[in-house]
Amino acid sequence: MLNLKNKDFGSNLLNKPPFSGLLVLDLTQIYNGPYATFLLAQAGATVIKIEPPEGEHLRKRAGSGGQAVTVPYAMLNANKLSMPLNLKKAKARDIFLSLVEKADILVENFTPDAMDKLDLSAEKLLTLNPRLIYASSSGYGKTGLYREYPAMDLAVQAMSGVIGVTGYQKSPPVKSGVALCDFNAGIHLYGAICTALYQREKTGLGDIVEVSMMEAIYPSLASNLGAHHAGDHGVKRTGNRHGGMSLAPYNVYEVKDGHVAIITSNEKHWLALVKALSLQNKCDLTLFATQKQRSQNMDALDTLIETLTQAFSKNQLLQLLREHRVPCAPVQELDDVVNDEHLLARGSLQKINHPLYGDILINKSPLKFKNSVAPQYVPSVPLGNDTEAILRSTLGLNANEIGELINEISN
Repeated sequence: MLNLKNKDFGSNLLNKPPFSGLLVLDLTQIYNGPYATFLLAQAGATVIKIEPPEGEHLRKRAGSGGQAVTVPYAMLNANKLSMPLNLKKAKARDIFLSLVEKADILVENFTPDAMDKLDLSAEKLLTLNPRLIYASSSGYGKTGLYREYPAMDLAVQAMSGVIGVTGYQKSPPVKSGVALCDFNAGIHLYGAICTALYQREKTGLGDIVEVSMMEAIYPSLASNLGAHHAGDHGVKRTGNRHGGMSLAPYNVYEVKDGHVAIITSNEKHWLALVKALSLQNKCDLTLFATQKQRSQNMDALDTLIETLTQAFSKNQLLQLLREHRVPCAPVQELDDVVNDEHLLARGSLQKINHPLYGDILINKSPLKFKNSVAPQYVPSVPLGNDTEAILRSTLGLNANEIGELINEISN
């Protein structure tokens, strides 16, 4: 356990990445698991990405024109070592088990029984290494009625109600424009790992932790659930309005050159908007005196506000509303976001020349620590880039042993 009374604690540890010294075995694929291990790598852990001989699916994903879609893989696999292992072969399994003995964390997002079929169950691996934290994520969890159902982000969006509440009331349901369930589960998986690490500091023992994508996304329905539990079962999809239909104004409004989101979540925001747009001079505000009245009369209120916003350009309206401290934002297109000056200035987004993919834009971890340094950003590497180094430095094999093993375990 960490000795906080050590006089050299600050000088020895505070200037290192938080997870410096942790060894992570990353068996994950696509978005969910790889984002959790990306956060671990960006916090300083040594992450060995163990892939099948042909590489994980995201390396091979192609776009509509047939070209390789390389940016998502590069985004999620920076600062990771690469080692293909064919876990169906005996010697590869032996190498894997040797790594498990030395590892702090193992992360996978296979179907619930995939590791059991390989005779690599969590229970077996913890018997081998009682300090191991075995972390997994799947669509619906390792138990329950849905455990065997195939699950990708779209399927979980559908099953969890996300698609059901997205879109306009009289239009068909639509999915979220982003991989909402995958990344939400990845964040929860990272949190579960961190929690297990803290527990291990107290007990000395590892644990088995899991995250269900469906369970991780459920709390995000909070606004919709508020209306549902209040007995309003008729409102399913609310467009750009509040999911619980209990806040107004809360919408996206047209301007001369696009759209602007305006949100008033309390009386202070509402009075600021009234002042900014001089609403008191435009109509009788009696209908909108309270939040409840504004919600009950939101059609009329939205029509009134949009009539006024249409006279402004995006920048004009944003400047006016921000001067009055009204919560608002421009509706940015994807090209706007990847060139966002704020994200670039903070270093959250960075343009790099990737050794494999050329000039691309990458993201750093959104987790920032004041008293510890982040590891230097290392671009994602080719499949098998680090196999020899791992066998040599982590497992202590010599050149002759490595030469005999490398083809057999990686193919």
